[in-house]
Amino acid sequence: MKKLLLTALLASVAFSASAAEKIRFASSATYPPFESLDSNNQIVGFDIDLAKALCKQMQAECSFSNNPFDSLIPALKFRRYDAVISGMDITPERSKQVSFTQPYYANSAVVIAQKGRFSNIDDLKGKRVGMENGTTHQKYLQDKHHEVTAVAYDSYQNAILDLKNGRLDGVFGDTAVVNEWLKNNPSLATVGEHITDAQYFGSGLGIAVRPDNSALLEKLNGALTAIKADGTYQKISDHWFPQ
Repeated sequence: MKKLLLTALLASVAFSASAAEKIRFASSATYPPFESLDSNNQIVGFDIDLAKALCKQMQAECSFSNNPFDSLIPALKFRRYDAVISGMDITPERSKQVSFTQPYYANSAVVIAQKGRFSNIDDLKGKRVGMENGTTHQKYLQDKHHEVTAVAYDSYQNAILDLKNGRLDGVFGDTAVVNEWLKNNPSLATVGEHITDAQYFGSGLGIAVRPDNSALLEKLNGALTAIKADGTYQKISDHWFPQ
C-alpha cells in the first residue's frame, strides 16, 4: 500500500513539474541595461530580471533567446517564441501586429553626439545619425526628420563605435540606455531635449505576445501588477537604474 501511495505521489509531482507553463522569451541582447550578454554569453539586464520575476509570480518556466531586433516580431508571429521583451516601445504600428502588456517602463529618447558640437536636433540637418535597425528611433527620424540621414546598425554597440571614430555625427536611443553610454564616454553629450512623441515613445515599453494568445497576455499583466504591488519591480529597477 505504501509503495502504491509513494508511486502515486511521485507521479503527481512529476505531472506538476511537466505541467508548468514554459514561456519562451525573445530579446535582442545589444541594449544595456535592458539586455546584453555577460562574460559567460548569457543574456542579462533589467528586462531579463523582470521576465524572471514575472515567471516566478506565474509559477512558469522561462527561457531566453538572443535575436536581431528587427527579427523579433516576425519570429513571434511564426511561433518561434511566446513573448518578446526587448526594450520595445508600444506603438500604434506594432500594435497592429502584436498585443502588448501594460507598459512596464516609461520611455523617452534622445540623440547623443560629441560634446559641444550640436545644440539641438535641427543642427543635425544633413548629418549621419545611427540607430538599431527596426527600432522606433529609426522610424521617428525617417518620418519626422527627413533632413537627417538615418543610418541603421545591427547593434548600438557598433553605432557608438562609429560615433567615437567620427564615422557618425550622432546616435539616437532610449534615454535610460543613453545615460549608460554617457557614463563610459565622457566626450559625448546629449543633443537637445528628450523626445516623448506618443506615437513613437510616449506609451512606454511593453512585452509583446501574439494577438491570439490572450491567456498569456492576461497572466503577464496580472503578474506585472502583482510584482509592482509587492515591491519586486522596484528592487529590480533600483538595481539596474540606480539613482
